[in-house]
Amino acid sequence: MSAMARPRPRVAAAAATAAAAALVLTGCSSSASSSSGEGQLGFVTVKGTNISKADIGKREDAPDISGETLEGQQAKLSDYRGKVVVLNVWGSWCGPCRAEAKYLQAISEKYKDQGVQFLGVNTRDSEKTNAIRFEQEQGVTFPSIYDPAGTQLLKFPKGSLNPQSIPTTLIVDRDGKLAARGVGGQTDDGLESMLQPVLAEQKQ
Repeated sequence: MSAMARPRPRVAAAAATAAAAALVLTGCSSSASSSSGEGQLGFVTVKGTNISKADIGKREDAPDISGETLEGQQAKLSDYRGKVVVLNVWGSWCGPCRAEAKYLQAISEKYKDQGVQFLGVNTRDSEKTNAIRFEQEQGVTFPSIYDPAGTQLLKFPKGSLNPQSIPTTLIVDRDGKLAARGVGGQTDDGLESMLQPVLAEQKQ
């Protein structure tokens, strides 16, 4: 009995590793369950929407994600401290990502002179050319960090970003804290409903 029981810890560890990998590699989702952060990190869901918000004083720090952009330059979230950052996680393989791209681009242009920075995180695209082609076809001009394995996504605190739910849009306030989250594809109205209240806040 004891000899047969010895391998179990290894089996359990392997299963845990496989489960973590599956979490990153699962498919595109346009919705999220209440377990993806409801009641955590100060997020409160806006009734009837897929948007959650966190009040000042109840916000967690956003991780300082970084990496090479699709254009081959280096980008780091902390480079934009002092600005409100709209952080969009997307993949060229994802239908809802394609549907929301025009709204993201339009809002990025509308607010670019108001202290707002858009930053994408492209994930699960094994070929960078697919992501670049997506940007070209959709007319997206703001930078995106290329993160095919999802390593940057795993830096986010538990409950703030579910790697299964792509696309997800996060609003990072001027102090680098997570202020709002929209799960699934967004319209221009949805994006502005997350962005405008944070933009209106005074810098702390």
